[in-house]
Amino acid sequence: MKKLKYLAILLFTVFSCNSQVPTKFSEAALNDEFLNLNGESVAFKTILEAHKGKTIVIDIWASWCSDCIKGMPKVKALQKKHPEAAYVFLSLDRAEKAWKNGIKKYQVEGDHYYLPNGKKSAFGDFVNIDWIPRYIVVDAEGNIKLFKAVEADDNNIEINITK
Repeated sequence: MKKLKYLAILLFTVFSCNSQVPTKFSEAALNDEFLNLNGESVAFKTILEAHKGKTIVIDIWASWCSDCIKGMPKVKALQKKHPEAAYVFLSLDRAEKAWKNGIKKYQVEGDHYYLPNGKKSAFGDFVNIDWIPRYIVVDAEGNIKLFKAVEADDNNIEINITK
């Protein structure tokens, strides 16, 4: 019985340490390169710096993702309700053409970037993308306030926009 108690304490300690949510992006993620709509390479830190002083809602999506497309009306409602926030869309599409066509087809408004290496990148590793859409909220100082939401109408997104 005593061994079981120690095992439970050990497991709790291990899992609680590993479940910490990051509040800052790693240097590798910040230095990862995305493409803008003009085909130019842009470091993720440059994307964040462009919105310094604003809350940023990051939407990781792809035009082939049915859940992403179903969530777009919710994103548009969020944009309408919180126009003071910046909206950054990071695409995991398999090709640039599909990404650009998806932006037009679904009338996605905001800043758009394409991650050429998708989930197999420093940014993808840091974020540990296991599902899209994926929403992240970054505050005006560049701190991650919400690391993971998979629904655009998740109350935690709105709570962290208004903080």
